[in-house]
Amino acid sequence: MPASPSTARAINDRLALDLLQREGPLTAGQLKQLTGLSRPTVADLVERLTASGLITVVGESGEQRRGPNARLYGIVADRAYLAALDVRTESVSVLVSDLVGRVLAEGSVPVAPEEGEAAAVEQAVELVERAAKEAGASGGGGLPHTVGIGAPGLVDPATGELRDSAGLPVWHRRLVAALQERFPQARVGVENETNLAALAEQREGAARDRDTFVLLWLGDSCGAAVVLDGSLRRGASGGTGEIGFLPVPGTTGLPTATDCSGGYHSLVGAAAIVELAREYGVGSGGLSADRVVEEAVGLSAGGAPTAPQRGAGNCATSHDGAAPAPRPNPAPARFLDALADRIALGVAAVVAILDPGCVVLGGEIGPAGGAALATRVEARLRRMSPLATEVRAGTLGGAAVLRGALLTARERAQDELFAAPDR
Repeated sequence: MPASPSTARAINDRLALDLLQREGPLTAGQLKQLTGLSRPTVADLVERLTASGLITVVGESGEQRRGPNARLYGIVADRAYLAALDVRTESVSVLVSDLVGRVLAEGSVPVAPEEGEAAAVEQAVELVERAAKEAGASGGGGLPHTVGIGAPGLVDPATGELRDSAGLPVWHRRLVAALQERFPQARVGVENETNLAALAEQREGAARDRDTFVLLWLGDSCGAAVVLDGSLRRGASGGTGEIGFLPVPGTTGLPTATDCSGGYHSLVGAAAIVELAREYGVGSGGLSADRVVEEAVGLSAGGAPTAPQRGAGNCATSHDGAAPAPRPNPAPARFLDALADRIALGVAAVVAILDPGCVVLGGEIGPAGGAALATRVEARLRRMSPLATEVRAGTLGGAAVLRGALLTARERAQDELFAAPDR
């Protein structure tokens, strides 16, 4: 059946708004070209969207032609403000943006769980309030309009709430309700942090050309996110990608329902990586896992000099009087090889089940290892699996969670604000 006039108008309006969101300001002529709509139809929708306060004239095209320059129309960016949170065990980070995604304020605070659940929640809520004020979002209607939260743990697909998972702080589960109470007009949602990182890498990072891929999060904890045919897969209980519990060889035991220390996490979690580096004599004391990996990559690429060999008379020069050429230190390369061996175990299991064609190494560790680590993992995978799989280093690192939370918050706000008004 043909669409009714009101339905057709709604479809055309949303098409134009999506184009303006993706492409930035456009003239009416550009909208006509990109949408394929007639000039009168474009003129009508521009007038309609301007009257509704969704778009406005933001400048002129500057085209060299006779007559006045064409008006440029853009989304009214301050129609809604958005907040994105990355909630870790002992810290919270926040971004506040306008409706087109321009970041206006950001900040982070350490959270001390030992001070109590209520204090931890209040620290996180106050951080959002401060960032909203800095962005100018606290006035005029009690913005932010939408809040997206990325947190570790399982999100119940039926209720959209964090499940009561062992090992996760209680204050995480109270945060959504506290934000909703402080910002009663806001739409507050929570999503698993690894899932958000995958969405960010797909939109803005290493997987922009992939509709099907798996992101392996490598940081203090490990996890995986599965994107198949462009859709994020969460599983029946929200637990798709809980790869830290995967039983693998090389651990001292098996994981349990409440403890992943005997699973894949024992091999590729940050603490395990630091310990592995220590075994190979890599990394200065006190360095985080990502810094250790980054240092190893640099040393393995450039070659680190070893102590000069001393002969008779402690002479450290060659026969012609020149200092000997530095010899590469193999330890960093061997450490990266051993780390790739560990990572490949989990990747091979994922590939055998899902055949994603591409695996992105994310979190803090994946980008730190870059192509040097990704290439090693891919080489081992070729020996372990008959399924062709490209392994890439993530490009967004730890920031991927915040970016993913911001993207999902923006989509939720757009779905509401861009919806056709009741007619």
